[in-house]
Amino acid sequence: MPTVELPAGRIHYREHGDGPPVVLLHGLLMNHTVWDSVIDLLPTGFRYVLPDLPLGAHPEPLRPGTDLSMRGLNQLVADFLTALDLTDVTLVHSDWGGALFLTAYGLDKRVGRLIVLPCEAFDNFPPGLPGKTAILASILPGGVTLALRQLRIRRLRSNPLLFGWMAKFPLPDDLVHGWTEPGLRDPGVRADVLAYMRSGYDKPTLIANTEALQHFPGEALILWSSAGKVMPREHGRRLAALIPHARLVEIDDAYVLSMIDQPAAVAAAVTEFLTTTAARPSER
Repeated sequence: MPTVELPAGRIHYREHGDGPPVVLLHGLLMNHTVWDSVIDLLPTGFRYVLPDLPLGAHPEPLRPGTDLSMRGLNQLVADFLTALDLTDVTLVHSDWGGALFLTAYGLDKRVGRLIVLPCEAFDNFPPGLPGKTAILASILPGGVTLALRQLRIRRLRSNPLLFGWMAKFPLPDDLVHGWTEPGLRDPGVRADVLAYMRSGYDKPTLIANTEALQHFPGEALILWSSAGKVMPREHGRRLAALIPHARLVEIDDAYVLSMIDQPAAVAAAVTEFLTTTAARPSER
C-alpha cells in the first residue's frame, strides 16, 4: 500500500487508474475499503485515490501532538493533495463531513469538483445516534476499545446506536473486522481518533463553515440517500440549493453508506457526473 509523508505523519492510500484525480474519502472508524463495491464500476480514464484518514481505522498513528481538530484534519487533507501534486481534484465525501470545510478554511485551491454522499453537514456533527455513541465512547475510559469490539459482533453493530442506521443491509464481517483491527491493535490509532472526537463542536461555527460552500465555484453532485436517518434527507436538498453549480440525485433503498447498500446506483450517478462535467482549473 503506497504511503506519503505529510507534516502530520505517514498517510497510507490506494490508487487505481490514470487521468484526472478523484479522491474518495471515508467516515469515522472506516477506511478506504468502504469503496470496494464501487471502485471497479467507475469509469476508466480517471485516477482514483483513496487515503486512509486518521479516523480510527488507519494503519499507523500520526506524529504525537498532531492537530486533529476539524481545522487540523482539513489541513491534513489539503496537505495530502499537495504532497501527491493533485490538481483539479474531484473530492468525494462520505459520512465524515469535515472536509466540506476546505472552502471555509481557504484550503480548496486544488479542488475542482465535489461529490457529496450522505455526510455530516450544518449542525449535524457528530451525526444522529451513532454520533452520540461515539462521543460517549470518547468520554468513558476504554470506551473506544469497547465500541470497536462491539462492532465486530453482527447483532450488536446492527443496533442504531452503532452501525444499524449507517447501512440498510448487513455489513460483511470481514469488512468491519478490517475497520476495527488497527484500533484494537494500536493504542496510537485510538489516541488519534480520540483527539478528533474530543476536539469540540461549536454548532454556529459548523453551520457557518458549511454555508461557506456557497462560494465554491465548481460543479457539485449531491448524491444523497432518500432514506436518511443519520444524515437527514433535507440536508442533501439544502446543500444542493447552497452550492451554486450543484445537482441533486437521490439514491433509494440506502442509508449513509450508499456505496455499500446500492453500489450500482452510486457508480452510475458518479459516472454520469464525472463524464459530463469538467473540474474548474485549480489555483496554483
